[in-house]
Amino acid sequence: MSTDPNTEPDTPDQPDAPLPKRRVLLLAVIAPLVLALDLVTKIIAVDRLEGREPVELFGGLLYLPLIRNTGAAFGLAEGWTVILALIASGVVVFILWIARRLRSVGWAIGLGLVLGGAAGNLVDRIFRGPGPLRGGVVDFISVLDPWGNFFPVFNLADSAICVGGGVIVLMALLQRDYDGTRVEKKPSRSAEEKSAEKKAGA
Repeated sequence: MSTDPNTEPDTPDQPDAPLPKRRVLLLAVIAPLVLALDLVTKIIAVDRLEGREPVELFGGLLYLPLIRNTGAAFGLAEGWTVILALIASGVVVFILWIARRLRSVGWAIGLGLVLGGAAGNLVDRIFRGPGPLRGGVVDFISVLDPWGNFFPVFNLADSAICVGGGVIVLMALLQRDYDGTRVEKKPSRSAEEKSAEKKAGA
């Protein structure tokens, strides 16, 4: 949320207005949909790919291996499973906390994707072996190489997090806050204005 006094709300700041409710509803639809798709694809991947060689698709454009990832998205920070699970829990709680102030479609889409993706991987960390908060995330999509030598193996949750993050960055570049305000920078004073002030003060 911006603290700049030069922000102008796109819509009236009324807690009971229907507009924020529609934005929250959009997030509430996207996040569970992403979570459901992620869980279903992981269940299918474990059932069909466990103990098998990677399945080749589209002439080698994609491969479907099965990897248990104890790191972050795309295999980063491997071995930090507990810490990553706690971070993911914090992300989920934070998004739910700010959801009540959502007045931006772009932010609702971005946060919904991030929330659904974070929840999907968090479910793996909590409920999969070897134990709670230490479970390995199921990754099964690899680009151009069977074992992720071209690009790290990932899943739908990772994709949702990255796309959602990209949408949030775009909204920030457009100077849009999640509460519907637009951040407007103060125009810089021209050299002529500065010179005139100096002369007036002389």
